[in-house]
Amino acid sequence: MSAQSTPEPVIPEPGETGPRQRGKGRRRKAPSKGRKALRMTAWTVAGVVVLGGAGVGYVYFKLNGNLKSVDIDQALGNDRPRKIDNGSQNILVLGSDSRSGSNKNLGGGVDDGSARSDTAMIVHVYKGHKKAGVVSIPRDTLIDRPACTDTKGTAHPAESGAMFNESYGTGGAACAVKTVESITGIRMDHYLEVDFEGFQKLIDDLGGVQVTTTKTIADPQSHLNLRSGTHTLSGKQALGLVRTRHGVGDGSDLGRIQLQQAFVKALLNQVKHVGIFTDPKKLYDLADTATKTVTTDSDLGSVNSLVDFTDGLKGISSQHMTMVTMPVQYDPANPNRVLLEKAKAQQVWDALKNDRPIPRSATEGTATGEAKGVVSG
Repeated sequence: MSAQSTPEPVIPEPGETGPRQRGKGRRRKAPSKGRKALRMTAWTVAGVVVLGGAGVGYVYFKLNGNLKSVDIDQALGNDRPRKIDNGSQNILVLGSDSRSGSNKNLGGGVDDGSARSDTAMIVHVYKGHKKAGVVSIPRDTLIDRPACTDTKGTAHPAESGAMFNESYGTGGAACAVKTVESITGIRMDHYLEVDFEGFQKLIDDLGGVQVTTTKTIADPQSHLNLRSGTHTLSGKQALGLVRTRHGVGDGSDLGRIQLQQAFVKALLNQVKHVGIFTDPKKLYDLADTATKTVTTDSDLGSVNSLVDFTDGLKGISSQHMTMVTMPVQYDPANPNRVLLEKAKAQQVWDALKNDRPIPRSATEGTATGEAKGVVSG
């Protein structure tokens, strides 16, 4: 059922009035008021953040040289959903559970040399860029993965009954985007990816993120042990929180998603209060870490492009963001897997295509975790 046609209740839409936008400030005084090389904003799924800084001259080239990008358009060609020109944008945000390099020392993943999309979120930025909707995709969803070609030109055949997170492991960013577009029928305008080590350092550079927990969370696999109460999480603790699935609730991926969504909102709240734009060194450190951490699609593969993109998102706060999980049900044959609720999911995709709020009926009666309300910002 299309979200346009109903007077039914909808998931509460974030408020229309965002924080007052500050000017871009292109004077040549102190770096904190100089040309913004990157502007602070959130990335998603699973707490993945695009952070920014300011710099001129050699700083610009240093930051630009940090960035990594992949040419999604060239890899996927023209066999994609059409672009929707209604002022909105759709961004696929991935966090990878690669265990390579320094990441192997971080908790919560499998040290088998492979990489999977541990966190996946579709971020829909509504027309006017004052609010956003975020749809988390459970990594354990069984899907029919389409045939795809990765950015190295290697073709990968289609597979039925594959886990969603294996798409990234099979063909990297291009196959992950292809899979999401196949599920949703929505073209992804941009792609952002963050690795473990970078996420942890970003949180440390930010000075930690304050959260309040209503229950004790203990999970040796993700190196996390938090008593109930208020905490300022270090990068290591934040990473453990967004990756834990055994430390609280029913141990499901759906519960982990609830923790991730709560952390993203806490992070957005934190960013507003740290005063990075008045501290040039902190601003540069964050920008340097962020540009080393993120991998983008080629359209965002320069500091200038990333500036323009993130500058348009600065008015979106946690109060202007609605977060849901893709409608699924537990697989009767395997409770550790979930299956897409196609009819209800279609309500979500129709709403995003038409730049409308996601109807409440799209998520009613679907599978949920048991970690809602455990963490708040």
